[in-house]
Amino acid sequence: MNRKKKIVESYCLLFADLVSITAAYVIAILLRFHKFNWVMEPELHFLGYICFLLFSTIYSFLLDWNRDFLIRGIFVEFIAVLKFNLFMALAFSCVLFMIQRGYDFSRFVWGFYTLFDILLVWIVRLFMKKLLRAYFMAQSNQVKLMVITKDAVLDRTVSQLKKSLDINYEIVALACVDADRRGVVVDGVKVTADASNVLEMARQMPLDEVFINLPEEDKEYVKHVIYDLESMGISCHYNIDIIDRPQKEVRVGKFADYTVVTYSINHYDYRRMLLKRLMDIAGGLVGLLITGILTPFIALAVKIDSPGPVFFAQTRIGKNGRRFKIYKFRSMYIDAEERKKELEAQNEMQGLMFKMENDPRITKVGRFIRKTSLDELPQFYNIVKGDMSLVGTRPPTEDEFEKYNSHYRRRISMTPGLTGLWQISGRSEIVDFDEVVKLDLEYIDNWTLGLDIKILFQTVWVVLTGRGSK
Repeated sequence: MNRKKKIVESYCLLFADLVSITAAYVIAILLRFHKFNWVMEPELHFLGYICFLLFSTIYSFLLDWNRDFLIRGIFVEFIAVLKFNLFMALAFSCVLFMIQRGYDFSRFVWGFYTLFDILLVWIVRLFMKKLLRAYFMAQSNQVKLMVITKDAVLDRTVSQLKKSLDINYEIVALACVDADRRGVVVDGVKVTADASNVLEMARQMPLDEVFINLPEEDKEYVKHVIYDLESMGISCHYNIDIIDRPQKEVRVGKFADYTVVTYSINHYDYRRMLLKRLMDIAGGLVGLLITGILTPFIALAVKIDSPGPVFFAQTRIGKNGRRFKIYKFRSMYIDAEERKKELEAQNEMQGLMFKMENDPRITKVGRFIRKTSLDELPQFYNIVKGDMSLVGTRPPTEDEFEKYNSHYRRRISMTPGLTGLWQISGRSEIVDFDEVVKLDLEYIDNWTLGLDIKILFQTVWVVLTGRGSK
């Protein structure tokens, strides 16, 4: 998305959302109190209004919920608006809880406001969708693009551009530099130039930008074309992909004063990663509080059941191969690691993990705290430290890691988590390590904050029902 379009779209939608919130709140106040000067707790209700405006601004810019706004359908837009209002309600509930004023805020105002905000935001956004589409597709706002490429990739280049370009782009001309294809129409666009007259054509026609896709072409010729186009004031986009990857995994930037192309399978928005970390810290602190309350009882049970320390520490592999100490309540006898070698032949897991349903190394108390996942509570310390996240992939042991191939290693390209897709997918029923890897990579490739929240809720359900853990 070009920067101008992104700015126009983002600020227009934010303004529309703020107006909708204001209108919905005014309607809710009037329906409940009939006049503004009759509002009970006016400072509190004004605080609510300010919180809704602030939440809308933060949600728009940090979570970028306007992504793909112009191409998503009516129903998808409605679901997005519902999610927006759900998270806004949760956020304001937390504010009321922290200031201990929940009972003072009018339930009728909140109910009326939520109902009207959903309807108004949705309707206004549908109107804005039509308005912005008309604005960006107007001739005065269209970005006129010429494509310069070679015969072998001509059709594919035009097809890919038409599929991926923003709606305000119009391909107005094609140039094929290694064959005379003038007059040929490719996907609705005519080839009008070859190597001999491409620059002359660019000088004579309305043109804003040029896309150059000339794989294995002589660099001197490419430099000559770019320099000449730049001297005309035309922006040039030169395709420098050397491997075939989706565009979202390729970034151009600076590295030690060099201009570089960065290839990465994982590319996450820093704003969302910051929110994920803040969510980890908040959840980790709450988890540590719960751990502190339960530790005396669990510690006593562990000590009475078998000799040895209360806590178990083990070196695990974190993000991109970093070592860290993971902490758990001890659920096995103290000689468990030595006895593991004797039990290797009874491993029920195919691949690099060890799993045994009736593992004789597990104590009686250990079997209970594993079933209820209480043994995992000390890992909230790892989460607050930053070694782990609330949601992520399973952190492997050093023994497992030493046997990893390149495919397996990608599962540690993200911070490991206390829970994840593997844990909520019935981990006791999975008997193939490749299935664990598949679930971890599925999480990495499709990660969103929404997915983390969904997994956390599902984890609570799995723990309460005892499903999937033995």
